Amino acid sequence: MAKRDGLIVIGICGSQASGKSTLSRWLVEQLTEEGIPAATLSLDDIYSTKAERRALAAGVHPLLITRGVPGTHDVGLGMAVIDALQRGESAALPRFEKARDDRAAVEDWPLAPAGCRVLIFEGWCVGAVPQPDADLTQAVNDLESNEDPDGTWRAFANAQLAGDYQRLFGRLDALILLAAPSFAVVAGWRLQQEQDLASTGLPLMDRAAVERFVSHYERMTNWILSEMPARADLVAKLDEQRRVLSIV
Repeated sequence: MAKRDGLIVIGICGSQASGKSTLSRWLVEQLTEEGIPAATLSLDDIYSTKAERRALAAGVHPLLITRGVPGTHDVGLGMAVIDALQRGESAALPRFEKARDDRAAVEDWPLAPAGCRVLIFEGWCVGAVPQPDADLTQAVNDLESNEDPDGTWRAFANAQLAGDYQRLFGRLDALILLAAPSFAVVAGWRLQQEQDLASTGLPLMDRAAVERFVSHYERMTNWILSEMPARADLVAKLDEQRRVLSIV
């Protein structure tokens, strides 16, 4: 990162439950202790509202009611946050309430400090690039075979990724990939995450629900694991217990 003045945006990409949020919080804590104003923004917090996703589901494809794939985020909102921070202003950081499956009220959003020097931008497909169209023809799992047999949903998500998402990801100054050993471990990691929330009283997904949920991300997760390591600035290879095996 050659940039010395203004805002530095560091992207962290990794599958569900790979440790992105934990790493982001730690980095912000360390930077703050060093006197460097820092904040974190999650791709999960710029999801489109439930009403917006209902409209997508009705007008494009029913699978778009489920948050996560490209096309279900408010990219402009993410750009606006980065623009404000680059101007040196304080900025409200969006928050999404997963228990309600909807965006939190604006008055409940925390503020990033004025003069912020580092923004950690984390998310499961942060920095991703679209797949070649030819790769979209073959379904990768039962969800695609049974609920997207003609490929409308995956083609829409891929086209969205090729558009405004590339402008958003183009704001990154550096990209870190937390590389799972394979997609096969992701459902287990996500189930463990659900179980860790048991004490909160929030409604939890069982194994079948988790497996269906993560199926929405299987295609792109595998694509990221195969394509991104060659161009990421740093790749942390994880084992099945999310321990770091190597850093490249």
